[in-house]
Amino acid sequence: MGLFDFFKKKETAPEAQEALDKGLEKTKDGFFNKITKAVAGKSTVDDEVLDNLEEVLVTSDVGVSTTLKIIKRIEERVSKDKYLNTSELNFILRDEIQLLLSENNSNDFRHFEYGEHKPYVIMVVGVNGVGKTTTIGKLAHKLKESGLKVVLGAADTFRAAAVDQIKLWGERVGVRVVAQPMGSDPASVAFDTLQSAVANGEDVVIIDTAGRLHNKVGLMNELGKIKQVMQKVVPGAPHEILLVLDASTGQNAFEQCKQFTEATDVNALAITKLDGTAKGGVVIGISDQFKIPVKYIGVGEKIGDLQLFDKKEFVNSLFK
Repeated sequence: MGLFDFFKKKETAPEAQEALDKGLEKTKDGFFNKITKAVAGKSTVDDEVLDNLEEVLVTSDVGVSTTLKIIKRIEERVSKDKYLNTSELNFILRDEIQLLLSENNSNDFRHFEYGEHKPYVIMVVGVNGVGKTTTIGKLAHKLKESGLKVVLGAADTFRAAAVDQIKLWGERVGVRVVAQPMGSDPASVAFDTLQSAVANGEDVVIIDTAGRLHNKVGLMNELGKIKQVMQKVVPGAPHEILLVLDASTGQNAFEQCKQFTEATDVNALAITKLDGTAKGGVVIGISDQFKIPVKYIGVGEKIGDLQLFDKKEFVNSLFK
C-alpha cells in the first residue's frame, strides 16, 4: 500500500473539503474581486481584458513567468474560438490552471511507496517562521493515525526553542523524539535518530533541520553532511527532502525555493498558512517554475489541517 494512501481516504471526507474551502477564502475573495474589476464593462475577451487578467495573476502572486504562460494559452483559445464571452473566462482560467498543474506532475506523492523503504526517511528544510515544526508535528500525527510508528529527530540544534518545540509536538502527538543538547552536531542527531529507528523497527523518520538561510555553500555543506551520515545507517536516505514554504510571504517564497533547491535535492514541497493569506497563487507559480510536486498544504491551525495537495480539488475550491 502507498505510504500516503490513507491521506486520500481520510481527506475525501466533507470536513476536509470544508477546511480546504475555508482555507482558500482569502485568496478566492481577493482573486475574484480583481477578476470582476478586470472584465467590468466588457462582453468579450479582448486584449484589454487579457492585459487586466495578466495584472490580476501577477498581483495574486502567481508569478510573472507562470502568468505569461497562462495568458498565452488563453490567447490561443480566444484566437481559436474567435468569440469568447467574459462570463466564460473563469471556466477557461480554471481549465488552464488545472492543465498546468497536471503537466507539472504536482500529484507525484504516490511515487513514494511504503514498503520499499523501512524506515522511510523525511528530511525537512526551510527557514525559521514558515511553519516547519508545526508541519512536522501535523505530519507525524497523520502518519501515527494511520498506524505507522514514527520517530522525530531534533536536528535543528542551533535554537533551543526548536528542540523544545519538537519535543512538545512529540508529546502532543505521542511519538518518540531523539534530541541532543543545544549546539550539538546536527548530523550526529540524525545518525542517532536513524540508528534508534532501525533498532526499534519504526516505519517513518522525520528529521528537522536548522532554519537558517545563510550562504548557499554553508547550507549545502550542512545538509550534505546530514545526508551522508544518514546513508551510513539507511542506504538511500533521505527518501524525501521536504521544503516548507509560507504562502503568506508571496514572492519571497519563490526566492526561498530557489535557494534551497540549489543547495539540496528537494523533491517535495509543503506550502503552509494558506488560510491566513490572499496569496494562495504561489502554489500555482511555485509548482510551475520549479517542477517539484506540491505534496502538502496547510489550510488551518487545527492538528488535522495539513492536507495532501490535490490539484483538481485545489483549483475547484478556488473557483467555487
